Amino acid sequence: MTELSLPGRRDLGAGRAVHLIGAARTEPRPHQGAQNVTGIVPTTQPARRLPGAHRPAPPRAPQPQPVHSALVCVALPALAVSPASGQLTGRGMEGFYRDGRRVLSRCELRVDGDEPLAVQGRLTCTDRARFLGTVRRTGERGPDPEIRVERLRSADGTEQITFRSSATRPVRLTVEIGLGTDLAELGAVAVGLPGPEVRAAVHGAGLRWSVPGMHATVSATPPPEDALASAGLLRWDLDLPDGGHRSIELRAGLAYEPGGPGDPAGHRRRPLDARIPAPRTGAVTPRTRSDRPPRPWTAARLECDDRRADALLATSLDDLHGLVMRDPEVTTDLYVAGGFPWRCGLAPAEALWTARMLLPLGTRLAAGTLRALARGQQAAPGADFGRIPGALRDFGPHSPPSCAGIEATLLFPAVLAEARRWGLPQRETERLLPAAQRCLTWLRRITDPPAGSRGGYVPDPAPGGPYRCETQAHAHRAALLGADLLDASAASDAAALRDWAADLRTRFRRDFWLEGPAGGRPAAQLTADGRPVPYLGSTSAHLLDTGLLGGGTRAPGLLDAAQTGQLAGLLAGPAMDSGWGLRSLGSKETGYNPFGHRSGAVRVHETAIAAAGLAAAGHEQAAGSLIRGVLDAADSFGYRLPEMYAGEQRTTGGAPVPHPAACRPAAVAAGGAVHILVALAGLRPDVPAGTVSVRPLGATPLGAMQLTGLCVAEQPFDVRVSRLGMGMVETAAEGLQLGS
Repeated sequence: MTELSLPGRRDLGAGRAVHLIGAARTEPRPHQGAQNVTGIVPTTQPARRLPGAHRPAPPRAPQPQPVHSALVCVALPALAVSPASGQLTGRGMEGFYRDGRRVLSRCELRVDGDEPLAVQGRLTCTDRARFLGTVRRTGERGPDPEIRVERLRSADGTEQITFRSSATRPVRLTVEIGLGTDLAELGAVAVGLPGPEVRAAVHGAGLRWSVPGMHATVSATPPPEDALASAGLLRWDLDLPDGGHRSIELRAGLAYEPGGPGDPAGHRRRPLDARIPAPRTGAVTPRTRSDRPPRPWTAARLECDDRRADALLATSLDDLHGLVMRDPEVTTDLYVAGGFPWRCGLAPAEALWTARMLLPLGTRLAAGTLRALARGQQAAPGADFGRIPGALRDFGPHSPPSCAGIEATLLFPAVLAEARRWGLPQRETERLLPAAQRCLTWLRRITDPPAGSRGGYVPDPAPGGPYRCETQAHAHRAALLGADLLDASAASDAAALRDWAADLRTRFRRDFWLEGPAGGRPAAQLTADGRPVPYLGSTSAHLLDTGLLGGGTRAPGLLDAAQTGQLAGLLAGPAMDSGWGLRSLGSKETGYNPFGHRSGAVRVHETAIAAAGLAAAGHEQAAGSLIRGVLDAADSFGYRLPEMYAGEQRTTGGAPVPHPAACRPAAVAAGGAVHILVALAGLRPDVPAGTVSVRPLGATPLGAMQLTGLCVAEQPFDVRVSRLGMGMVETAAEGLQLGS
């Protein structure tokens, strides 16, 4: 399913699910028969019920399916979603997925007529899970099982089932595996709208399910001794020698019929915010682990006094690798998908945020993401010239929807400029510079309408507003970093951009700052007629995120020093800091909801932005509190952070509460974890000038640490931070000087 840019459109987290619910309620259903669904009043007579007959139950409203406790193996465009038992029953989102289709929804194992007793289920890496169970047979004595079952399940559609015997005599096992699928779309399954199970047919050493245009298959090694298509059942009689083992391997795949409705040949590129990855050309067959795109970053490692930080970095990078995808048009260009299950395709703003946060690990991901987005940029003359397309997304109870495309358009030149500071080669910078200039052209035009005045605010999403504080922060950063970028290319617009940014600072400090007896605070937004909307949320953290200029200096912010200090104190206060991270809306604000994705839930990405911004502004205690809170939350989530979780106040012995509609794994959450941990070292590179500075947090909230495998100037970079907050560069590119 593709994104639709409609008013009220929801995009992130819970918003995506709610939008699908609303859409499902207004679209006609196949079972509605002859009823006229185009109008409000049906034109046909309702069917008469017999006396005493029960009124049929209304259709169940779709809602996000629970996946937080599921074991999700990710190697996009392949997925495997399993319960802890390992038995795929077809409930909820269970199953194997390929290219946005559920290839297999049921995979139920029985041994001698009974299900194995589940003992353990866990992820061994981001794309593989291991399930252990035991089998008790008639006649066994004592409490100790003699037969163990191990299931190794991979996202690519393979599963190896191994039976191990500890018996002192040969054992014969009757093994049955029940299989089934509905070939439903991932988006429909995610909101509880699966399709009916498709009838199976015997096919080779397994089964096959067909619908117009495509078919799914499961083959087995060794071939089953019996296959019952009507029940979707494969059967074996396995002889286990004493102390021996036997294995069965299943391989699930999806293929398209040439010329059929599902044939991806000639398939056009989907919109940039496509929910489902575009199918690849040709028949789709199961992939092996070697077919996965390489990691477009270095093999960074962290050794810290707090060992949980090491695990968080490793797990986050592993999850990000599972979300790496190839661009359908140029397969050498790599980017990360937004997350499972709502954004398994290219989400422009999230892809750019993730690429920016991973710049300390190299510029390859940033380059691939920027190239992919540049190909979809609006290049035709008109009002949208230079804009990157993107969907509308819900923004909570206090604000109308925002546009992901506007955020991506403003992020593009900033990411390119910062990638250049980290060491993006000059040829790549020059190749991407025209696209960045188009983004800056759009920025200048949208803030200078014919009836307006130069230096106006950026509206989001409509031309008449509202004017969000974080959007102005993105625009200000884009102008300053874009000017820095244009200086390097001898372009003539750099001075005008700096003047525009300076005028924006003056206007912002006057129009957006709300004075008060406690010192004041920034408005969240201005309405179309210029009235400030006075609530405090995590989006204000973007006012602290200024970016890197030449010499490793921080760009000036929209707030002055006094206002920045006041905002830092507000973000560090108990109304905003939940103890697990930064709330998206202060707990004292009207409309606060700990489960509101924009009205109280903790969003990892914005917590990371706040922590890094506070650290750079010198508010180390506040930054350390947020960092420790996220690390504690990550520990309870097995170091696979969801994009958000409930903003309930932390209590002794408590744990963060999962949000029912959060993506997990999520690119911005994993990228945010990397951003927080690397920010502890305070790296500020300027590769074109040949310098890099190291300004770690003096408070050292996680103790001493050593980061190895970073990348500055396309060369390895290692840094050590002592418990006293002293930074020491241990490995760097030849000729790179340590700045002040």
